[in-house]
Order: sequence, then C-alpha cells, then structure tokens
Amino acid sequence: MVAPWPQMGKVSCKKLLIFLLFSFTIGSCFFVSQFRTSEPERYKSSPSARRAHARDLSGPPKGEQRPTILLWKWPFGHHFNFINCSKVYKTPDCHFTVNRSWSQKADAVIMHHGDVCKEREKLVKLPRFPFQVWIWFNLESPSHSPNLGAMDNLFNLTMSYRRDSDIFTPYGELQLLTQPQPLNIPPKTKLVAWVVSNWKADSPRVKYYEELKKHITVDVYGRYHLPLPRDKLLPTISQYNFYLAFENSQHEDYITEKLWRNALSSGTVPVVLGPPRENYERFLPPDSFIHVDDFASPGDMAQYLWELSRDAEGYQRYFQWRKWMKPLERPGWAVHICRACHFLQTTAARYRVVPDLSEWFV
Repeated sequence: MVAPWPQMGKVSCKKLLIFLLFSFTIGSCFFVSQFRTSEPERYKSSPSARRAHARDLSGPPKGEQRPTILLWKWPFGHHFNFINCSKVYKTPDCHFTVNRSWSQKADAVIMHHGDVCKEREKLVKLPRFPFQVWIWFNLESPSHSPNLGAMDNLFNLTMSYRRDSDIFTPYGELQLLTQPQPLNIPPKTKLVAWVVSNWKADSPRVKYYEELKKHITVDVYGRYHLPLPRDKLLPTISQYNFYLAFENSQHEDYITEKLWRNALSSGTVPVVLGPPRENYERFLPPDSFIHVDDFASPGDMAQYLWELSRDAEGYQRYFQWRKWMKPLERPGWAVHICRACHFLQTTAARYRVVPDLSEWFV
C-alpha cells in the first residue's frame, strides 16, 4: 500500500506543473491583453495634452484655423496694439505676434524695410519653409528707403503705398456714400497754410515755397516755424482756404497723410506737389485738388489762389465731390497689418520670389 505514493506523486507533480504552466500562460495572455486594451486609452489622452501644450507655442487655440502672422520688428520701434481685423474686413481675425519663437511656424512674416534693410546677411541664414511667406513692408518713398538692392530675391510679397504692390496699403482712400450729403465747408478766415518739420532748403518743395511766398502769404507751422500742437492741427488748418500738401519726394503713388489727413480731413483745398496730376487722379477726382504743374510758375499759381479765394462759387466747385464721397485716412500700423491678414485669406496661395524689388520700387 505504500509503494504507489511515489508514482502517484510523480503524476500529481506533472499535472501540477502542467496546470501551473497553463495558468501562467493564460495569466500572461490576460495581462498582455489588458495592457494592449488599456494602451489606446492612454494614447488617446496624450495628443490632447500635447495639443494643449503646443497651443501656447506653435499655433492659435484649438478650433481656430486662422493665419498666424509674425511681425519681425516693431516699425521704427513704435509699439502698437494689434486689432481684430474682422472689424475692418469681412474676413476672420488673424493671430498676430512679435515673438520670434513663432518664426518657423508662422504663415507669414512681415518685415519693415527701415528695420531690416541692413540685415540681409542675417536674414538669408534664417530657416525658410515652403508654407511661409515673407512680406516686405514699406511706407517710405524710394528717396528715404536705403539699401533697396539688399532686398532683391529675399521676399515673396510686397506691401506698400504703391498700387501695384501685392498688398496695397495707401495712406488714405475715398469711400463712396450711399446717399448724397449736403456740403459742409468750414468757415475760412485765412489764405494758405503749410505744416512742415523736415525742412531741407535744397528740396523741391522748399524751393517752390520760397518762390510762392513772394506773391502770396503762407503761414508755415512745424519745427522751426509756428508751433502747432497735434490736437490743434485739423481745427487750425480748417480755417484756411488752401493747404500745401507738398511731399518730401516725388515718386509714383507717393501721396501721404499731408493730403489725406492735413488737407482733406480738415476740409480745405489741397495744393499738391508730388507725382504728376494723372497719378493723383488715380486716387482723387480731378476737381478736388490744385496741382503745381497746372501753372507756369509759382507766381501764376499765387494769382489763381488769390482770385479763387474771392470767388465763392468757384471755390465751392472743389467740394462738389464730397456730396458722394468721403475721405478716409487709414491711421495706425495695426490697420495696415490687417491688410496682410485680409490678403492671406482672400488670395490664392502661390510660391514666388520678388527678384528685382529695388528696380520695381524706384
């Protein structure tokens, strides 16, 4: 009766071993199964965590598919507040930043000429990506835009006051009214005004003024002349029949706030010196301004201004266009930047390089 125990023990040990191996295998499979079924849950939560982290660093908030625009430097160091461009244009807002950590993620980079014109060597070494466009931004005339040649073959889009820019950013424009408005000409008690701070004796505008003042009285305001606080600018100019909207240089489409704000917004008649008359007529009605080129000499123009100031009916003809149009000055850098935002969302994307920017702009 004692002998079978060893045999029986061997069998039991085998069965036990088999059972343990079987149990271990099943348990392992169950464990692996549990691991594999739980892994996707952890994976599902991981991307959302990564997106939340990336939201602050590499893109606008989740659900907002809006262009990201990096302003490389504040223009001339002037800081300003970005605005919601949807209030200006019927397109969604863009995401604006000046943080260069976005330089490899932004859809567009705006570079102001005056702040990068001497940094070509640095710019060419920056990483460039096929999806990203570089925008050359400049509101100064070629005479005041140094080192233009360094900008060739560097940018994808142009943004300036020139009508043939990719992104047209004029100093002002006319708004067509839905209904005619009555004329409202401010009372006139003085003759001719000019506001100038950048005084250069050898410039064409100063030379013209020197001849003009021999024949007619011109009140000159600005540095080295009569003081005029900014908040008194328009009320003061509005008292004059005429304003000398003389540009600091003469180039195509270069028509600045001297006309749009100083003259038109104040309700006076601009006397312009800048590009030819036909260039002004691309932006303004022909009977809304007086051009120096219309006269053989400053003396002839002075005589015309003097006579016109005493001809109420003739003077009013320079305001008839205001019944149907309103001058709009587009002040502030933020509004100009919004034009780029609007352009990126309304213009089909295509890759291009501006090879001869200097030749075109001059």
